[in-house]
Amino acid sequence: MKDTKTGYRAVTKFLIGSPFKIRPVADLVRRRTYPEAVSILENMPHKGARLIGKTVKSAASNALVGNKKLDEDMLYIREIYIDEGPRLKRIWFRGRGRADMQVKRMCHITVVVDEAAGEVAPVSSADGNKSKKAAK
Repeated sequence: MKDTKTGYRAVTKFLIGSPFKIRPVADLVRRRTYPEAVSILENMPHKGARLIGKTVKSAASNALVGNKKLDEDMLYIREIYIDEGPRLKRIWFRGRGRADMQVKRMCHITVVVDEAAGEVAPVSSADGNKSKKAAK
């Protein structure tokens, strides 16, 4: 679905995985072109990379289904964010009649892809550090 302000969106909900572990993977592909993001995610060993990759491919497919003029190379990841979902609480039985609470965290992944109007600016961690130092 195309929203004029936000681009083409895909949301995956109730994934079992801690948002704290998945967010660093999302930071690597934010504001990158679609082919570059897919290649990064396919070569990462993290579980979060596999989950984000499915959502990114779904958002790109939403963009390409209705629009004949778009190509995969014209897309870039405009927004990607990982929200917390509900938590599954399980009892973990321990020795001497005790019990601990095991919390299985869930997350919701939202990816928005859009058409690149021009050249998408490359993102690197070094650029972010320089701007912070220059601001001081």
